[in-house]
Order: sequence, then structure tokens, then C-alpha cells
Amino acid sequence: MDFVLSAAIAFAMSAAFWPVAKALEIRNGSRFGELFQMGWAANHMEFDGELLKLKLDGFSGAGFTSKNRYIYGKATAEMKLIGGDSAGTVTAFYMSSEGEKRNEFDFEFLGNTTGNPYLVQTNVYVEGMGNREQRIDLWYDPTTDFHSYSILWNQRQVVFLVDETPIRVFENKEEKGIAFPGSQAMGVYSSLWNADDWATQGGRVKTNWSHAPFVVTYRGLRIDGCQVTVESAVEDDVKRCTGSESGKEGKYWWKSPEMEELNVHQSHQLLWVRAKHLVYDYCFDAVRFPSAPPECGR
Repeated sequence: MDFVLSAAIAFAMSAAFWPVAKALEIRNGSRFGELFQMGWAANHMEFDGELLKLKLDGFSGAGFTSKNRYIYGKATAEMKLIGGDSAGTVTAFYMSSEGEKRNEFDFEFLGNTTGNPYLVQTNVYVEGMGNREQRIDLWYDPTTDFHSYSILWNQRQVVFLVDETPIRVFENKEEKGIAFPGSQAMGVYSSLWNADDWATQGGRVKTNWSHAPFVVTYRGLRIDGCQVTVESAVEDDVKRCTGSESGKEGKYWWKSPEMEELNVHQSHQLLWVRAKHLVYDYCFDAVRFPSAPPECGR
């Protein structure tokens, strides 16, 4: 994301195909501090029992970040998005490393006018290069109940999941000379902000501030990853998190062989999403990319 804070019902059976990790889970305000810290505008963040709410008004949005960094793993947020007229707003949930050559995996939920579907934009940055946007519309109303949004990252693939249904896969094709987001340690972030210059219908529909505050609600936040320790040398962390012996222990389940690619059921789910709900794919945008990006194989 190029901004200062660089801030499924149809296939519910998919959860049975990937293990439920013993992740450290945030379920209330008292435990939020175990994994996360406020990133900006603490006065626009509110705890309500087991719920965490971020608010956006004419003065500010809000965001939070993980305290630690991770090399490979899975991050999940259970969220209920802004109801009603949310045009101009963006709710982001993403993983990112640091620096100009950063890697980054983005979920961006693009607000819309009442009655129109939410669009979910995903993007992948590799060594500082983004412009890999895909957009889908959701097959449910994300404003009436909580749904899970996850990013799975290992040495073979990056998978974006909605209620454990894969909606996008970015595969490791390094053997073909195509860059893959490797072992840069990444944090987990979420934020709510105003982006009415582009978010809704290309910026034609602006944020209606008479509907503020806009509120996105979180019920659960989970991170199951290979945590990077401050005391360790970078080389030691990379070896520990990428070494094959760690996967054999079962500690780092996301590195097991069955995690290296989608199974048959998940592949069918992905095909269904792309056939029924894909709105935009940079791989097929010949105006922006007269020559197909190398990972697309157009």
C-alpha cells in the first residue's frame, strides 16, 4: 500500500482441509497487548467486551500493528465491515516487512454505496514492487456478521483466504527466475482510513461524512508464525524458520508438504471464486501491462 502507514458460506467445509492451528488468539481488550499494539489514533480505537472497534471520522482513522515480526505462518482477522454507505473508506489487513525492498501481502476492503457489494482488493509486493492487484466481490454481506480473512505464507505459496476459502494464490516460481517474497520478517497490521480519491468507483464517489463515524469491528485476531526474536541474528532466524527440520517437528505446520499447494477441493473453490466473483485481475490488463508480468504467463 502506497500510503504513510502502508497501513464462505458456499464452501464452509474448507476448514476441514487445513489444520486449526494452536495460534495465540486475541479475544478481548485485556489480551490485545499480548500480540498487538496501537499504531496510530488510539482515541479512535475502542474495546467493547470481546470486540475491538476502529473508527473513522473527519479527523482521523486508526490502526494497530503486531509487536513481533514473523517469517512464514498464518495471520487471521475476524471482522465485521462498515455497514450502510461506506463509500470512500478502506479497511486494510495485511502483512509487511520494512524498507524500500519490502514484501507485503494486502487485503483491502473497499467501501461502497448502500446496496452495492463490497469489493475486496488483494495485492502482493515483492522486493518493493507491487501493482499486482486483484479484486473480487463477496458472495455474502460482510457487514451483518463476522467473517475470517487470512493470509497463509510459506516457502511455496502465499494464499489469501476468506472463511478458509482460497480466493488468490501467489506461487513460488523462483526456478523460472520470478521473484518470490522470501525470508524477510513481516509484521501484521490493520487500519481504517479514508481513500475517497480512488477507493470507490475510481474516486468518483466520495466519502459522505454525515454518516461518520464509520466503524469496523474485530472479534478475533490470530497469528501462528515463526516469530523472529530481537536477540537473535538475522541469519539464525532465517535458518530456524526456513529449515526443513522445523516442519518435521510439527511446530511449524504451515511448512508441511500438504501446505505447499492447494488440495483438489481447495483448487475447485478457487476456480469457483474466479469464475463467479473475480472483478479485476492485473494479469489480464493489457492497457497497464502490454507485456504480461512474468508471474502471469499470459
